[in-house]
Amino acid sequence: MAGVELEGIVKAYGALQVVHGIDLNVAEKEFVVLVGPSGCGKSTTLRMIAGLEEITDGTLTIDGRMMNRVAPKDRDVAMVFQNYALYPHLNVADNMAFGLRIRKMPKDQIKSTIADVAEILGLTEYLERRPADLSGGQRQRVAMGRAIVRHPKVFLFDEPLSNLDAKLRTQMRAEIKRLHNRLGVTSVYVTHDQVEAMTLADRIVVMNDGAIEQVGTPMELFNNPANTFVAGFLGSPPMNQMRGTLTDTGAVIGDAEIALPGQINGHAGRDVIVGIRPEHVTLLPSEQSSALPIALDLVEPLGSEALLHARHGDTAMVFKAETHGSIDHLSGVDTVHVPAGLVKLFDAETGRALSLGA
Repeated sequence: MAGVELEGIVKAYGALQVVHGIDLNVAEKEFVVLVGPSGCGKSTTLRMIAGLEEITDGTLTIDGRMMNRVAPKDRDVAMVFQNYALYPHLNVADNMAFGLRIRKMPKDQIKSTIADVAEILGLTEYLERRPADLSGGQRQRVAMGRAIVRHPKVFLFDEPLSNLDAKLRTQMRAEIKRLHNRLGVTSVYVTHDQVEAMTLADRIVVMNDGAIEQVGTPMELFNNPANTFVAGFLGSPPMNQMRGTLTDTGAVIGDAEIALPGQINGHAGRDVIVGIRPEHVTLLPSEQSSALPIALDLVEPLGSEALLHARHGDTAMVFKAETHGSIDHLSGVDTVHVPAGLVKLFDAETGRALSLGA
């Protein structure tokens, strides 16, 4: 296996710079997910690792070897694309074997390799079928099988589940995770879906406008976002963000005050963004919680829980609540309670996270 290191990587098309000098170190056997909105530079970064895009500036290293000028075929990486990229006139076995034949691998070795990988992916009974005779999930497994049979140093995934329906995406996420745990190959995965990022990644790289906003484990980023962009991108629904002003004891939001533990340390009067996760509020008061009046707009039942769409002043918010088998008790909610220890504060001007007492 091999690590991947990006140092000061820049990508520009003429005068337009789309990736702005990013630094990233992917450890051996690690599963790293690049996530961000469309146009943030994540796929371009992946294609530079693969050699499909030329690096304008900076250094790319794979397994300790500089790859800037190395041809894609010589980088020992395998890429799984969003559109599967299968040959329609070849059956499953021949699609998976194509790259091995190009490399002049002996026929008996190709046959045994295909059989082994097909067994891993549950494709043994489909080896004689053509792509048109397969479901979307089966085609994606064939695309992954074609990558696996090469035994590359690095797997690259470019939004491989985007064409699948919700149920298949959930199934394929689990299969990709199990596959990584079994093979242990260094993997870089690109997606715009933060749920995929949270469930698959050892570490998540949040990108925005060609730059890296934050890198960390899924729970590090969920619990301690570095700024309002990360806070608003990760989480389903995302973190509620409300403008407020610090006092000596907490933060004033509209006509309510959220009490905060510890000392504000002389920052009274500072404008902030108050971040509250939808799942962190309660309908009943608890120790060290503050009441936040709301005007309820809509209750959206999801089964065991419901989303409460509400407003406080001019600010729209979404909260989660348990249904207990019914949503009747939620229709009259006019107050939620915010646990002080779970509130996040961000600077109103820069959007950067603040620490109480800092």
